[in-house]
Amino acid sequence: MNDRQGGFLISKIKAIGGRRFDRILQKKNIDAFNGAQGKILYVLWQYGSMTATEISKKSGLAKTTLTAMLARMREQGLVSTEENSDDKRSAIIALTPEAVGLKDEYDAVTREIEGIYYRGFSDEEVTRFEGFLVRILKNLEEEDE
Repeated sequence: MNDRQGGFLISKIKAIGGRRFDRILQKKNIDAFNGAQGKILYVLWQYGSMTATEISKKSGLAKTTLTAMLARMREQGLVSTEENSDDKRSAIIALTPEAVGLKDEYDAVTREIEGIYYRGFSDEEVTRFEGFLVRILKNLEEEDE
């Protein structure tokens, strides 16, 4: 029997962490976006405007899920769609000024959830742990190509 539980633990952390993230948003009265939309906003804050395919790759969200989320975010005034001059079949997704202004609030929530995640860990332990996660992610991405 295989006693390894890494995948299960990561899935459980993702589920519980997502609920906790949403509770922090509620506690701070942040209702402009939810935790799932925060993934998309984070990618756009970090990398700038890009296609939905690029957002999917950088966020890990499935394109079908992403399409519905982006439609809702357009309705909420968080993202806009621009013509892609390089490829007429795809559009460029860009943050609206309103979404750009939400970054500080998002960063505050992120700091709070990181404080919960890493409570009792030394800086060295966090660095090593995140290095392991990057290696796991790279392994999965190589299999996905």
